[in-house]
Amino acid sequence: MHHITYNEIVSESSYALRSQERAAMDRGIAMLRAAQSSSKPGKERNEALYYMKRLWSIFMSDLRGDDNELPADCRAGLISVGIWVTKEIARLENGTSKDISGLIEINEIIRDGLH
Repeated sequence: MHHITYNEIVSESSYALRSQERAAMDRGIAMLRAAQSSSKPGKERNEALYYMKRLWSIFMSDLRGDDNELPADCRAGLISVGIWVTKEIARLENGTSKDISGLIEINEIIRDGLH
């Protein structure tokens, strides 16, 4: 008989959570890419920006939580990225910026780190 240890459960749970986070990032990146390549990006762009804003809000809330097990410096770095993403989304929403490519690139880098 095989006994599952707590560490195995936690490790598998962490892997499942990272997979869910990666899938959520994949969806947002796909939405941003579709908006970027659309001839009429208005609605698609707004939906993609809203999705990414909500996703990063969730990420930052989790990163600020006392129960987050990432090292403090890693959490702080990811929160800084989240703040940049949020500001970039605001610039895109208010027309100060029109280029989504930086937002896509940063999110791809973060997504690729979720393995």
